[in-house]
Amino acid sequence: MANFDFLLFDADNTLFDFDRAEDAALRQVLAERGYPDDDATRTLYLSINRDLWARLDRGEVTQSFLVVERFAAFTRAMGRDDDPVAFNRDYLDRLAQGAFLLPGAEALCRTLAPHCTLAIITNGVARAQRGRFARSPLADVIPYLFISEEVGASKPSPAFFEPVLRQLGVTRRERVLVVGDNLSTDIRGALDCGLPAAWYNPRGLPNTTPWTPQWTFSDYTQLEELVLAQPSPLL
Repeated sequence: MANFDFLLFDADNTLFDFDRAEDAALRQVLAERGYPDDDATRTLYLSINRDLWARLDRGEVTQSFLVVERFAAFTRAMGRDDDPVAFNRDYLDRLAQGAFLLPGAEALCRTLAPHCTLAIITNGVARAQRGRFARSPLADVIPYLFISEEVGASKPSPAFFEPVLRQLGVTRRERVLVVGDNLSTDIRGALDCGLPAAWYNPRGLPNTTPWTPQWTFSDYTQLEELVLAQPSPLL
């Protein structure tokens, strides 16, 4: 018997190699519009985009605003006037093709799937996330994909997690493990809802936030042991 009945995985940079998918999609849409193919151009976009996502996590902006404003701000900074709505649409279509998994992610999920119900919980944009998931080997291993845009709320809000728990039929929250790389969305959201949390921290970053997960792991083997070892630490 596993130590948990449900594993709720964040998608990007927990199971999926988002950085690789993002870079490939960005290079394509920039080239199609004749932007310079250099580090400075990509760094400008990434800075604007990540600042907006941080504002979304703090509840300062909506996702519908974010996805357009990132390209509006970028084109303004580049002295261009490309249509940000079309820019974003094309970018998401390219991003949807980037179904790259982190090394070992597929093997981890295939090992755990016979023992637990697996689900993905993501704040990513549905247009991209559904395409990436469908193209990945995880589509036949993970039966549930919960996307904030479709749920109607974003992590870390309980308004995201509570509908997920209801749909899964969860009756014992201590038997649900949230796994993610983001302390302010994945870990905070889990703790605020009374769910155990495991922080994926492969780079060994310090935790400078108020949110302390029950477990921290740097590679998938440690997570596998946490879920399947009998008994698990702290349980």
